[in-house]
Amino acid sequence: MNAANGEPAPDGDFGTAARPPRSPCINVCRMNPATGWCDGCLRTIDEIAGWSSFDEAARRAVWLAIEDRHGQLMRAPAPRPGAPE
Repeated sequence: MNAANGEPAPDGDFGTAARPPRSPCINVCRMNPATGWCDGCLRTIDEIAGWSSFDEAARRAVWLAIEDRHGQLMRAPAPRPGAPE
């Protein structure tokens, strides 16, 4: 799936008391220069690099940011074919 192309963002996995939030990575690793987000998981490069060292609260904050970014992309007008970007 590719969240930046209008497909659903990864399901938010905020974890539980027994299990920490899972990584949002969906193996579509391509940074978008216009947004600064990965086209696959909608994280910033700092969020990607820091994920393994983030505590659970920081990981949940990243998931909330991803949901917000997905909403922003869904509200943005679609580019017209042939129009300059």
